[in-house]
Amino acid sequence: MTEHDPQKDRDSGEHRAVPGRPPADEADVIVVGAGPAGSTTAFYLAQAGLDVLVLEKSRFPREKVCGDGLTPRAVKALIGMGINVSEQNGWVRNKGLRVIGAGKRLELPWPELTSYPGYGLVRTRHDLDETLARRAQQAGAKLLEGVTVTGPVIDERTGRITGVIAKADGAESQGSSPREYRSRVVVAADGNSSRLSVAMGLPKRDDRPLGVAVRTYYRTPRHDDDYLESWLDLWDGDRLLPGYGWIFGMGDGTANVGLGLLNTSAAFGHTDYHALLRRWLKSMPAEWGYTEENRTQPIRGAALPMGFNRTPHYHRGLLLAGDAGGMVNPFNGEGIAYAMESGEILARTVTQALGRSRRAETERVLAEYPRALSQAYGGYYTLGRVFVKAIGRPHLMHFATKHGMSRPALMRFAIKLLANLTDPRGDGADRLVNGLSKLAPNPE
Repeated sequence: MTEHDPQKDRDSGEHRAVPGRPPADEADVIVVGAGPAGSTTAFYLAQAGLDVLVLEKSRFPREKVCGDGLTPRAVKALIGMGINVSEQNGWVRNKGLRVIGAGKRLELPWPELTSYPGYGLVRTRHDLDETLARRAQQAGAKLLEGVTVTGPVIDERTGRITGVIAKADGAESQGSSPREYRSRVVVAADGNSSRLSVAMGLPKRDDRPLGVAVRTYYRTPRHDDDYLESWLDLWDGDRLLPGYGWIFGMGDGTANVGLGLLNTSAAFGHTDYHALLRRWLKSMPAEWGYTEENRTQPIRGAALPMGFNRTPHYHRGLLLAGDAGGMVNPFNGEGIAYAMESGEILARTVTQALGRSRRAETERVLAEYPRALSQAYGGYYTLGRVFVKAIGRPHLMHFATKHGMSRPALMRFAIKLLANLTDPRGDGADRLVNGLSKLAPNPE
């Protein structure tokens, strides 16, 4: 008889019936959503030996609205999961950020740090999300695609979530009843709208910043640019808008081109963002190719939930990760790095909690998750909310752009602040950013 090798199962992403493993509709942890937050959470939970079930409403590969640019912070998270980020494996590297504004142009290399690699990456969400989901499967997580969660299962006695109700798509499931999936804790990694969080009584907070982004792809000779490009002067006629435009070369003959706006402007919600993108691109040199005949994808938009815009991050057995918990960086709109990092923090907390023998001890450990997030990001996000309010004032935005762009040393400091890239004991700029984050009050 051939000995069963569980490691082989984990590597293939398949599950076999083995003694002690819960049936398919039960798990230690259910993760709702297989985006960067959900897949990272599932990876670390499965790696720790927990039985993890991931429910994803779409089927891979699938599209997501994003700039597709990854800062060194996100690169570190990818490497931490053992993902091959080589150029031979389809990843496109970049050296830093090119900033354009006030009639000037600066190329700012990513800072040389011990905490983060010195390069960024570009990869479509079409590829990235499936890569992360398959990595979670390789670690032992069970992934069900085409399964939409419609609501929580609540224990009437305790009021805690003990699972979810979900329905599968596809012809084979037509007419079938919704199915219950049970677990000890549930993770909401279902994005900005997070219907599961709302069903559990956790709506978005109006006192936190929100952004909106639109993007598309164009065929362009600039597809192999080795800098991410950010345009700070985002004008709509004579109005300077709080946000920025971007151009990220994809290395495949196309570029991801888009813009993001913040809700700190009167223009927010009253602007045709698709038309604004087209008007902005009309100012570009014709030889760059950002014209309608070169557009390869529809213009799509998405919300950017920032600065912990849904709290608390732990509530009656439900933990929030990534966009569901509003973890997008208010300074620059980056979400993938924080989705992945929050997933790792969440997994570490849950692993410790479920290892406790008494229910009260488990609950105390789970209740530490919001504090762990606050310790990691709280002060920095508070600074981000101040920043968002400031640039919502057009004259301040214009002043900052005009005077900042003429001072390269100040802009090098700015890239560390805006991208949250510092060493614990680095140079003066690192110490200033870290000090400001520590002094800023943590959000409630």
